[in-house]
Amino acid sequence: MRADRLLSILLLLQNRGKMTTKELAKELEVTERTIHRDMEALSATGIPIIAVRGKSGGWKLLDQYRTNLTGLKYDEIISLLISPSIQLLSDLDLSKEWYDARQKMIAALPNSFRKESLDVWNRIHIDTSAWKQPSEKIDSFKILQEAIWQEKVLQIKYERADGKEIFRTVDPLGLVAKGSTWYLIASSDEKIRNYRASRLLTVEMTDKSFTRPDDFHLEKYWVESTQNFINTLPEYKVEVEVSPSIVHRMKFTGRFVQIENIEPPTADGWIPVSLRCDTEQEAIAYILGFGDQIRVIFPASLQQEIYQMARKIVAFYKS
Repeated sequence: MRADRLLSILLLLQNRGKMTTKELAKELEVTERTIHRDMEALSATGIPIIAVRGKSGGWKLLDQYRTNLTGLKYDEIISLLISPSIQLLSDLDLSKEWYDARQKMIAALPNSFRKESLDVWNRIHIDTSAWKQPSEKIDSFKILQEAIWQEKVLQIKYERADGKEIFRTVDPLGLVAKGSTWYLIASSDEKIRNYRASRLLTVEMTDKSFTRPDDFHLEKYWVESTQNFINTLPEYKVEVEVSPSIVHRMKFTGRFVQIENIEPPTADGWIPVSLRCDTEQEAIAYILGFGDQIRVIFPASLQQEIYQMARKIVAFYKS
């Protein structure tokens, strides 16, 4: 186990250039003290590992050092051959290149692995597209990719969620696919923001270059950004009782409504359920969708709002 971890440290430093003790400990799921002991062990074997001191310090390999330990285990080969999302590859215009690369990888494998590797394609397939939701059209995708690779400043016209259009000059840092939705990650006025790619109305690549921040890591930024977004979402909690006939269906409806708890049926056969919504309006729309198969217990104000909304609906259709 330790030998595998030491090899992993070596490959991580070789591929990423420099990493802190904390980053290595998180990556390998061990303590920082373990990482320090591993560094001593690697140094004792003659591996040229350097400890860089200071605020931007960390561990790195001596310049030009490369390991020749390139053997792949069976499970590692399988992980590389699992099919990615064909839709996302097509968005990036890389589907043909991926097929060609996969064929070359298979051809380079030992005979003992080749048949099992081919079977992976018939046993695991990843599809990120929704059942009914059409894929978003992104006319500027080529320009976005080119600007990211060439580190060129972009001038964009963007439609916000509230419909307001804004103009901004940005430094494009990367693209992230959340499900089948693409986001542009870009810096403007020293602040990094996320832009839904399908809402980019115009994109123009300038001749001006920018310097990509050395300490920016796309995956790390996206994980932190996503968690911050979740933490700032509004929260509206509701207690209801539902008919047993709709419990199963409730689990598959309500994009912004989550079931937090389901309790055993009461004496009259209704089932208490705790819901978490983003807003009161989303709760009203969700509950009205089940008609007389769901009743609000708390808050009382929501009961009145649903009653008034139901009266308006009846009045509307009467007229």
